Amino acid sequence: MNLEILTPDKKLYSGEAEYVDVPGQAGRTGILSKHAPMIAALKAGKVKVRDMQKQEHFFDIKGGIVEVRDNSVILLAE
Repeated sequence: MNLEILTPDKKLYSGEAEYVDVPGQAGRTGILSKHAPMIAALKAGKVKVRDMQKQEHFFDIKGGIVEVRDNSVILLAE
């Protein structure tokens, strides 16, 4: 799935990802390829990304919104 993690200042990540784990307001949410469409508010915490080469990347966020649709994830982070 295609993933973009954006902040007001810069793009933190752009590319293909195998798995994304986000700190949702209602708890942690794991997102895999072909995930059902959703929009969720995020709270402060770590975003975990596993890329197609099985490498893990971590990003600290203060909150934001994640949108999943059409095998694409857009994360707008503070």
